[in-house]
Amino acid sequence: MKTILFVINDPPYGTERAYNALRHAHAMTRHPQTTVKVFFMADAVQCARRGQLTPRGYYNLERMILATLRQGAEMGACGSCMDARAVGEDALIEGVHRGSMEELSLWTLGADQVIVY
Repeated sequence: MKTILFVINDPPYGTERAYNALRHAHAMTRHPQTTVKVFFMADAVQCARRGQLTPRGYYNLERMILATLRQGAEMGACGSCMDARAVGEDALIEGVHRGSMEELSLWTLGADQVIVY
């Protein structure tokens, strides 16, 4: 089993880095014998907010996150980054948990590959 860790830093909209990171993570979940973990940091914690409404025809990160979770990915959001942006645990998409630097450290040590967006 190979473990891939994606660390996302950019905000959900305004750039396409978070979008591309989630596309990449979702694609990796389709490979057998691969474990995918995603950790949202800094402004990327906003990616994990539930209730996103985007214009018709525009990508929606909430739907992308839910699809990736359904494929078996594990996702966490930096707790101190959430606090700095007044994002409570109740605002997170179901399946994304409040994480910590300790958790990110353990995920990093256990990963075969770390990809930072």
